[in-house]
Order: sequence, then structure tokens, then C-alpha cells
Amino acid sequence: MRLPLSIALLSAGFAGIGPLPVCAQVAATAPQATAASPDAIKQREQELETTRAQQKSAAEAQAKLQAETAAIGQDRSRLNQQLIDIAGRVRGVETRIGDAEARLSPLDTREQQIRSSLDSRRSEIVEVLAALQRAGRRTPPALLVRPEDALQSLRTAMLLGAVVPELRTRAEKLTGDLTELVTLRKTIATERDRLAADRDKLKEDQTRLAALVDERQRQQSAVEKDMETESARAIALSRQVDSLQGLIAKMEQDLKSAAKAAATASLQGAPATVDGKPNLGALKDPARLTPAIAFASARGLFAFPVNGVKIRDFGGSDGAGGVEKGISLATRPGAQVTTPCDGWVVYAGPFRSYGQLLILNAGGGYHVLIAGMERISVNIGQFVLTGEPVATMGSTSRIASILATNASQPVLYVEFRKDGTPIDPGPWWATNEGEKVRG
Repeated sequence: MRLPLSIALLSAGFAGIGPLPVCAQVAATAPQATAASPDAIKQREQELETTRAQQKSAAEAQAKLQAETAAIGQDRSRLNQQLIDIAGRVRGVETRIGDAEARLSPLDTREQQIRSSLDSRRSEIVEVLAALQRAGRRTPPALLVRPEDALQSLRTAMLLGAVVPELRTRAEKLTGDLTELVTLRKTIATERDRLAADRDKLKEDQTRLAALVDERQRQQSAVEKDMETESARAIALSRQVDSLQGLIAKMEQDLKSAAKAAATASLQGAPATVDGKPNLGALKDPARLTPAIAFASARGLFAFPVNGVKIRDFGGSDGAGGVEKGISLATRPGAQVTTPCDGWVVYAGPFRSYGQLLILNAGGGYHVLIAGMERISVNIGQFVLTGEPVATMGSTSRIASILATNASQPVLYVEFRKDGTPIDPGPWWATNEGEKVRG
């Protein structure tokens, strides 16, 4: 009973890994010769109609999104909450995509290994299949025949009796490999379907997030009429300094919007606490205009600004004879960057080898520096909330190579400073998902 099963599995699996026969290939290409047939023209017309319908649907969805965004935009509180919620969803989908790709990699590798093994044993498979099929069809030796025929049948039967155990072992090994290959294919197909669904979801959320960010910045620009002039002046001032500390000082002294933000940060005082502990409930107020939690008391609560893997840590070698003053995170291309804390933007723009640089005044003499993004979506002087989207990564590293060990992928650099001196950000990062503060 086991041999027919082996034959079936081997035949099905072997057929799945080999090329199509010549006749099948000819049959597969035959329809191409009738590309100009009425059926083909009708099919193309249907495809064109489907494309037009999709375009119309996309345009209607965009118009609806714009209307919804404009309505939300009238309420700053709702707009902020929507931004934080969708940014959180985007980062969640980014995490699922990364996890799925990590699961797919070894599955793809194993599938390739099995396929290569089966390809290299093609002649063995043919031999085993042929022997098993002959064994399945062979009738018992005839009794009333010539002695020579009986002797030959007997010898064949004896030989087959000695060979069958070996054939069974080889067949079972091949069957096991083919069964694993079939299972792997099903698992990979399921993972790829999930991955495709997550990518579609990510695209939808990113589109909505972009619309909300544009609305937020439109409102900000309406409040600060001279926003473009301020941004240009900030970049001009940044060229006059050659250090981060000098840049912070220059911005908060010479630039009106940054100076106003710094003054507000120094005057607003430390947020209230509950029994000496940070009031995490204050983070639920999306309309706040000052930090909900004092930076100094938020140790162990911050989430990384981006989904990624830490490739350099504070105090480690910077590759140029010095030590790291912050941390470097390797990210996915186009990853969403959010704020780890509340704070005022005192600089947003390019700065020397740091690429696009964002500096937040978090109050209490603390500053957060984030560098390496492709595009920043907040303006100088703006107050941003914990978890709010502020930038996106590019497709390659945007910061100096000394800040990253792998410049072929996007890298985000994060640095904390207290009264102008870099400090170890380690104590501020949450140790697990449940401890991270969220807006």
C-alpha cells in the first residue's frame, strides 16, 4: 500500500519541479498567434474599461479624503489625534511587513535548497519511479510455462525482493522532500498574501497621513505668515556655525520662531505629577500646547522615533577615533519618523553631514536631535506631540558614513542633550512595547 502512495507523490512533485514538455510550451504560446482576434480586442477593451473605472474610483476616494481632512482640520485637537493614530498604524504595519519578510527569507532559502536537491537527483527520481511502476504492474511468476521462463521469473522475483527495501527507502526520502516542498509552497503563498495585504494597507494609511500632514502644515503656515522667510533664514544661519551646540544656540537666539519656542519651553515649568510619578493621562490630551511629561521624569517611557535595528550605541566607537554621542538605527526605505516626546521645533532643515536635521526643545534644558531623514514635515517654532509624524526616511543613508555602519540603507541618528552636553539616551527608552508612551 505504501508504494502506490510514493509513486503518486513522486510523480506529482517531480512534475512540479521540471520544465514544461515541448508540446506543452508550444500549446502555451499558441494563443499569442491570435493576438489580433476579435476575442483579444474585446478583452483589451474590457481591461481599458476596468482601468478607467479604477481611476474614477481613486479620484472619488481622493476627493472624499480631502473633504474629510478639511473637516477635521477645523478642529486642532481632532487633527492631532488623527495624525498620532494613523502614524501609529503606519508604524504597526511597517513592523508586520518587516516580520513577514523575516519569516519569508528562511522559507525561500529552504525551498531553493529542496528544489536544488531534487534537480540534482533527477536521474535518481526517474530510476525510482520506473522501478516502482514496474513493480506495481508485474504479475506473479507463471507456473505452467517452459522451465527457462519459470527460472527467469524466479530469478527476477528474487532480485526484486532484494531491491524493493532499498527502493522503498529511497522513495520515502524523496516523498518526504516533496511533501516538505509542497508545504513550504503553501506557507510561502499565505505569507505573501498577508504581505501584499499589509502593503496595500500601508499605502492607504500613508496617503491619508500625507493629507493630514499637509492640512496641519497649512494651518501652521496660516498662523505664521512668514514661515518660508523664517525657514530660509534658519538655513542661512546654520551655515554660520559648525557644531550642533552652536546651531542650537544660534537658532534660539537669532531666529524669532525658535527663540519664541525656547522661551516658552523655559517658562512653562515642569508638568504636574501624580504622587511624584509622570501623569501619563495628560498624554491623552491632543490639544495640549506644552509637554505632558517632564523630560527628566520620563525615563523608561520613550519609543524609538522609527522602526529599525540599533547598529550603533551611545559611547561606542564612531569609526573615526572618537565615541558615539547618540544612537544609529537602520530602517526600512520610506519609514515613518515620529517624535519620541513632546517638544518645540527649534530647527528643521539640512545641516552639514547630518543631512536633514530636526531639533526639538523638550523643556528643562533637554534637546532631542534627529538626523538622516529625507523629508521633514514640521516647521520651526511648531509644538509637536509624542508619536506625531514629523519626517520620512529616504531609500539610502542621508547622514555621514561615520554615523552608520551600513550606508546602503536608510539610517536615523538620534541624540539627547542636557544643557548642551550629549547624554546617554539609553535610560529613556522603554524596555518593552507595553511601557512606551503614546499620544
